Amino acid sequence: MPRALRPLIPRPMGALDLDRAAALHGEAFTPLGERGWTRQDMAELLASPGVAGLLLQVDGTDVGMAICRVVADEAELVTIAVRPAERRRGAGRALLAAALGHVRATGARTLFLEVATDNPGARTLYEGAGFRDVGRRPAYFRRGDRPAVDAFIMRLDLD
Repeated sequence: MPRALRPLIPRPMGALDLDRAAALHGEAFTPLGERGWTRQDMAELLASPGVAGLLLQVDGTDVGMAICRVVADEAELVTIAVRPAERRRGAGRALLAAALGHVRATGARTLFLEVATDNPGARTLYEGAGFRDVGRRPAYFRRGDRPAVDAFIMRLDLD
C-alpha cells in the first residue's frame, strides 16, 4: 500500500522513546537555529503533571512527535516536530488530531499554541483545524545567532 494511503496513528510516548523524541525535535528545529530539546528536557517535561507525548512512526521509522499539556480546562500544544523529509504527507495533521483527541478526553475546553510568524506551513495546519490568532509574543523564538522571531498565539475552542 502506498505510504500516503496508510493510516497515520500516533501512539503515546513513553520513557523508552525519549532519545527518539529528542532526535526528532532536533532534526525539526535545529535547522531553524533553535536549540533542539535534549533527552533530559523531554524527560522533565513528560514527568510534569498533565503532560502527554505522542510519537508517530511509519514502517518502523520515527516521523514525528507532539507534546501537549492540560491544566484544569485549558490545554497547550507545547510542540509538534515532524522530520523535514516527511513534511506535507499528513504527519502533522495526524499528530494534531491525536493531540486534540487527548486534550478533549481530559476535559479541556480550549487549546493554545505559539507558532513562529515565519512558519506559514504550520499556521496553515493550525488554521485548517480551526485555530485563530489571539495575540502575539515579540521575539519569542530564539534562533541562535539570528534575530529572534515573533510568535502568534493561537487558540481553539474545543466545546
